Amino acid sequence: MRIKCIAIDDEPLALEQMVRYIKQTPFLELVGTFPSALKAVGNTLLNEAQLIYLDINMPDLNGLDFSRHISHTKKIIFTTAYEQYALEGFKVDALDYLLKPFSYDEFLKATLKAKEYFELVEKADSTGVYSGHMFVKSEYQSVRVDFDEILYIESMKDYIKIFLKNTSKPILTLLTISSLEGKLPSSNFMRIHRSFIVALNKIESTERNSVIIYNKHIPVGESYKKNFNSFLSKHHL
Repeated sequence: MRIKCIAIDDEPLALEQMVRYIKQTPFLELVGTFPSALKAVGNTLLNEAQLIYLDINMPDLNGLDFSRHISHTKKIIFTTAYEQYALEGFKVDALDYLLKPFSYDEFLKATLKAKEYFELVEKADSTGVYSGHMFVKSEYQSVRVDFDEILYIESMKDYIKIFLKNTSKPILTLLTISSLEGKLPSSNFMRIHRSFIVALNKIESTERNSVIIYNKHIPVGESYKKNFNSFLSKHHL
């Protein structure tokens, strides 16, 4: 597959380097570059792009604010010289961030995450998983569940409960947590316990053996701690 992408950076040398890296990567197709986020707003090339390499610290309109006004179906890899922006970038559902100056190897590692995500979307099948959302059977209906709305998922033996951001009543569906785990984008969701999957960008805080999402304390299981701690170390300031 080929992924259509654009690069946005107000530093000419950084933008040139990004263009070289993109052209060096066989599965990427560069459809446009912009010297500012403001110039990208409303441009037709933005509509074509699936993946955006986006600088954060820019005048007029910074990358974080820009990212909040584009479709959630477009994925973002932030580039920044300031490590303190990493967590903020993850909160707006970025796939990854690159700390300047970065090598091609670091660029490729982040870009392969995007490739994994888009391959998951492309391989959508009869399970009802599509870009940005899925359909699950609940109470004799097929109910659409947007990935961005999911807070966490709890297993109840052969059933799961899907807790959403804008409703107090979870969706109950006849699935196992293991069968659903492989259908969710791994960049956004992580299983942290045999009974729980969490949306990583909805985590408000962590304690020694749990995470907190919308005042719910969710345990981190012993066998899942290594993977979760690896995620935390990467995004800890």
